[in-house]
Amino acid sequence: MAKALPVAAHSESVLVRIIQLVIAAFGRIPYWCIALAARLFPAAVFWQSGETKVAGWHLKASAISLFANEYQLPLIDPTVAAYVSAFSEHFFPILLVIGLATRFSALALLCMTAVIEVFVYPDAWPTHGVWATCFLVVIARGPGWLSLDHLIARKYR
Repeated sequence: MAKALPVAAHSESVLVRIIQLVIAAFGRIPYWCIALAARLFPAAVFWQSGETKVAGWHLKASAISLFANEYQLPLIDPTVAAYVSAFSEHFFPILLVIGLATRFSALALLCMTAVIEVFVYPDAWPTHGVWATCFLVVIARGPGWLSLDHLIARKYR
């Protein structure tokens, strides 16, 4: 039995060392990569949603009907809501992807996510939570160096 303890201790220390190396490798993931993913993937979701509301440059009648009958947002006319939504779901994702006015765009889409969660699909909180997390990362830490915001900030520093 006395010989089993050093082997067990050695194997445990090897396991601890492997875990420490993996954690250290995770710590070296560049922030710009995380920020890019936090910008691109939610932007794609909002873009696709916006595409369902338009045909070319025109709002579909079905989009207005959706806001009138299914979404039923308080305090806003369904036609206005449909236009604002279609515009926002195209404009802010473009800004997010190119990294221009990124924090503002993420904040706008975070607010939109909150409205969707509270008034439209309250049971979809896990999905909305993922979107919100991505937006909060970008709002708190910025878009990363792979963005127009970074280039502009570098020029005027």
